[in-house]
Amino acid sequence: MSAATLGTAWALDWIARATKVVSENRIELIELDRAIGDGDHGENMDRGFTAVAAKLAGAEPASPGEVLKTVATTLMSTVGGAAGPLYGTAFLRAAKGADGDLDAAGVATMLEAALEGIRARGKADTGEKTMVDAWTPAAVAAREAAEAGAGAVQAIRAAADAAVEGSEATIPMIATKGRASYLGERSAGHRDPGAQSSALLLVAAAEAAEAAGAGA
Repeated sequence: MSAATLGTAWALDWIARATKVVSENRIELIELDRAIGDGDHGENMDRGFTAVAAKLAGAEPASPGEVLKTVATTLMSTVGGAAGPLYGTAFLRAAKGADGDLDAAGVATMLEAALEGIRARGKADTGEKTMVDAWTPAAVAAREAAEAGAGAVQAIRAAADAAVEGSEATIPMIATKGRASYLGERSAGHRDPGAQSSALLLVAAAEAAEAAGAGA
């Protein structure tokens, strides 16, 4: 990995940090999902990333893409509900865009691929109170940062900050997709749990990049 790119060590650190933050926020995600869904999002995500950590322990992946592919296949086989297929597809598409070390443009391409995977699997668009509302601004922010000449670290940080804002923006939305849509207007006033877990994962990615000091 050069000083301007994110490589396999970053991807492994990202997923280790993601596993930790998902575990730490398991109850929050459960409570968010309990308010507008079936209450299993935190439990499912914690179980999935715990399985991912076990799968990656001792593994020697050759690229960020190999790391993300392992995440994808493990989440698909261990996470129930809608989250397993959605996150599995996101990480699988991201893996295809991350075969080598990532510069800022590579970060944007990876996030755009993940977003398209989520859209294709979930048939959702922005404003429908789903995880798309976190991933869309994240991908846009990463691309804008890359085109402005930012490094890989700055691009993933911009994406993470945008995802956090995107998660926050789901609070007043009325859900029109998934189980939350059954509540209609009563879904307003609650943060979407998928958008929140997405923000947590992308913040973990940014923190891993900053810890590596790449592209500063």
